[in-house]
Amino acid sequence: MLIDPRGPRFAAALTSAVLAAVLITGSGALLALQAAVFAVGAVAGVPRSPYGLLYRTLVRPRLGPPRELEDARPPRFAQSVGLAFALAGTVGFLSGADWLGLAATGLALAAAFLNAAFGYCLGCEVYLLLRRGTDRAGASA
Repeated sequence: MLIDPRGPRFAAALTSAVLAAVLITGSGALLALQAAVFAVGAVAGVPRSPYGLLYRTLVRPRLGPPRELEDARPPRFAQSVGLAFALAGTVGFLSGADWLGLAATGLALAAAFLNAAFGYCLGCEVYLLLRRGTDRAGASA
């Protein structure tokens, strides 16, 4: 499946805002909601996530067509990575280990901001590195 690469960047901008709010408020409940958004993106795909739906219905109709499309698998993997960090952070905040909540949220925010501001998807790059590693391992076997 190919997707408009502007959709994940839009989602990353919203995610950055939510994660910044989590860092300011220390809200485990808000981070749990973001984890749910990541979960939908990881399971159903980025275009079907709540932020993907917002992009498709409110933003995309006001833009011209994308110059190119991208493979949906790397952003979907990135959503899984975001989910892991959000779950760790949620557990931290809700169990009283605020240091864990802050650290996990801060790392997730850094990755989301890189994508939103610069179009650099850290989780996508990890996906591609893992793919190359498994492709090489399969070729040498």
